This record gives sequence, C-alpha cells and structure tokens, in this order.
Amino acid sequence: MDSTCPSESIYNLIPSDWKEPPQPPRYISIFKTAIKEDMQKSKTAMKTMGPPKVEVPSPKDFLKKHSKEKTLPPKKKFDRTEPKKPPVPLRTDHPVMGVQSEKNFVSSNAADVIMGVAKKPKPIYVDKRTGDKHDLETSGLVPKYINKKDYGVTPEYICKRNEEIKNAQEEYDNYIQENLRKAAMKRLSDEEREAVLEVSVL
Repeated sequence: MDSTCPSESIYNLIPSDWKEPPQPPRYISIFKTAIKEDMQKSKTAMKTMGPPKVEVPSPKDFLKKHSKEKTLPPKKKFDRTEPKKPPVPLRTDHPVMGVQSEKNFVSSNAADVIMGVAKKPKPIYVDKRTGDKHDLETSGLVPKYINKKDYGVTPEYICKRNEEIKNAQEEYDNYIQENLRKAAMKRLSDEEREAVLEVSVL
C-alpha cells in the first residue's frame, strides 16, 4: 500500500500482490577519471619521507666551534684619494678682533638708492570687492599672443605638409596620364591607312 494511506483502512482488506521495487542503477560519476588524474599529479614518490638511502655524515666531521662564521676578507693597504680636511683650531688660537672699516655705510646706501632703478610693481588685477589679487600675465586679459612676430603666419610644418601633398598629387596625376596614354589607340597616318586598306581589299 501507499505510505500516505493510514494504517487502518478498509482498503487494507483487499488482497494485493506486493512486489519489491527494482533497485535503481548505481551512480557512477563522470568526473572519476579526471579526479584520479589530478590526484596523481600532486603525488610524488618519497616527497615527504625523503630518499630511501641517505649518506650518513661521518663522526669525524662533527660541528666545530666558529666553523659557521664568515671569514673576513684579506687586509688591504689604505690609500687616501682625497686630501685631508683642515684640522680643528686650537683653543689658544683666537680670531683677529677689533678690525674697523672706514666706509660710511649710510651715505653709500643712500647713494645706491638714489642712483638705482625703481622696481616696477608686478601687474595684477582684482576681480572681487574683497580684494583678491591675481597675476595679470597668465590671466589672458593681456593681448600677449597677437603681438608676437609669427602671429597669423602659417607654421612651417603646415607649409611643408601642403607641399608634400601637392607633389604627391602631381605624381599621381602624371602616373594616371601615362597609363592612359599607353592604353590609348595609336592614330594611323594617311600612308599607313592606305596600306591597310589595300591589304584588306586584296
């Protein structure tokens, strides 16, 4: 009977031939061979345990003191390539003191200011009422580029490129004309025409 039916039912009184359901086919993975190959790739003989026979160290070659220390390079004679710095002055050496100059710095400074050229202020512009200052040269407000000598003149590389294009076009036109001239029919003279007609009549 179906498992969904209750245990006590009138249908249970009807005799029935119960048959055992057939066993489903065994599941076999299609990736079995691929997995075996991958597992075999990662396996290596004696990878964790080492080779079966290892050379045993001799008891005479035991670890000795300072045997692992690096040996120092051989000594070399020191050759000075640069001259020595001057020595530190002694405590008894004192600088020369009390030297006075007869130059009148006040008058010399006044003469330098009178004869000097006045410093021009850097051109600036103010764009806000708060007094924000900016450089006038890099602002674009000064006609800087139109005053250049080469302003409005075609650059040399443009002229050179136009000349190359013109020469290439002339060469192409000459090539086309030459091909058309070679492919054109030849014009016969009167004597050749008469000779051809006589041959055709005969």
